[in-house]
Amino acid sequence: MFREIEPSEVRRRLLAGESLQMIDVREDDEVAQGMISGAKHIPLGEIPARLDEIPRDGEVIMICRSGGRSMRACQYLSQHGIDCVNMVGGMLQWNEEEEE
Repeated sequence: MFREIEPSEVRRRLLAGESLQMIDVREDDEVAQGMISGAKHIPLGEIPARLDEIPRDGEVIMICRSGGRSMRACQYLSQHGIDCVNMVGGMLQWNEEEEE
């Protein structure tokens, strides 16, 4: 199973200087519009082939547009023993909170 995290908590931890392992599973055209600094881009469809690129030491925060694809990535990765956390609301919520 995996946990969930709010974008505001990710932002708080980043601003506090915490080093986070984050993977953005959106497609190329989506990340071209911006992504969280420090996140690694691995499109959802490439996760199985690039499994060796995903850290196994500590939690990995999965990010997508709205939280659906990152949830599917977490389901898959947790079956492979990876400590996943799904960022609920995805980049839509991240950007909404940034504008507030």
